[in-house]
Amino acid sequence: MMKNSSQPVSINTIREPIASEMQIFEERFMDYVRTDVMLLDKIMGYIVRSKGKQIRPMFVFLMAGAHGGINDASHRGAALIELLHTATLVHDDVVDDSNERRGFFSINALWKNKISVLVGDYLLSRGLLLSVDNNDFALLRLVTQAVREMSEGELLQMEKARSMDITEAVYFEIIRQKTATLLEACCGVGAASAGANAEQIADAKLFGRLVGIAFQIKDDLFDYGTAQIGKPLGIDIKEKKMTLPLIYALNQAQRSEKRHYINLIKNKSHQNEVVQAIIQFVKASGGIDYTIQKMNEYKTNALNYLQKLPPTPFLNALYGLVDYVIQRDK
Repeated sequence: MMKNSSQPVSINTIREPIASEMQIFEERFMDYVRTDVMLLDKIMGYIVRSKGKQIRPMFVFLMAGAHGGINDASHRGAALIELLHTATLVHDDVVDDSNERRGFFSINALWKNKISVLVGDYLLSRGLLLSVDNNDFALLRLVTQAVREMSEGELLQMEKARSMDITEAVYFEIIRQKTATLLEACCGVGAASAGANAEQIADAKLFGRLVGIAFQIKDDLFDYGTAQIGKPLGIDIKEKKMTLPLIYALNQAQRSEKRHYINLIKNKSHQNEVVQAIIQFVKASGGIDYTIQKMNEYKTNALNYLQKLPPTPFLNALYGLVDYVIQRDK
């Protein structure tokens, strides 16, 4: 049983109840993005080959299975999530001028910004048409609400980043919008596609939101780990991003010390020795321990919602997937 496991669960073990569904999903997704435009088809093939572990479709299928069964609507919902999510990633890389995504060159690094923006638009249109053509309006509403909030979260972060004095409440609102809303949509889509009632869908969405917040907190912790964990050490600090460990440390500091470190982040965070000094400041202030505590609180609250579901292999895998989100090393 994966429930209450203290050891990291492999992603392949978690996928077992939905292995055949994931295979079908991958085949259908390639069909959804296929086009007669040679350049676009080449880029779509590259996107498919460079996709990650596909955690989000897994949440859709496992939640659908836990609420009665996976069907064609579940597959379309998972594809819609992936199409719109991929569109936002392509556009994000243009906004951030990023040359890499999951260890692969980004679309804008290979084909430049103009083509990247059009590729993102194409993915967005494919997702919208997939839902409209099949009358999946309830699923489309769930996902487009998430994309709207993701955009709002990005803009909120940009607005607040200028002051470098983000409160903990604002931080949680930013990550709720930027990261958690998409997992919230995944779980809502999964439950809705299986015919769940309004209360069950609301519970599924709240579960996804809580897991999504824990997921982002875990991501923030990578900045303070070792250089082997997949995310470059101190990259958030270098980019002047205010994450929970740093926010907590600054809140514990005396006013003069707080001003000192904010000044370092604003003006000298490109220097490796300054980044290391900030990391040590955060660790000495208890920022890491506090952040881990908050992450585990969100995990515990998320798991409470799974207790309402009947025991199935899908439910067992959901427990495992939550553990994986918290215990992953990249």
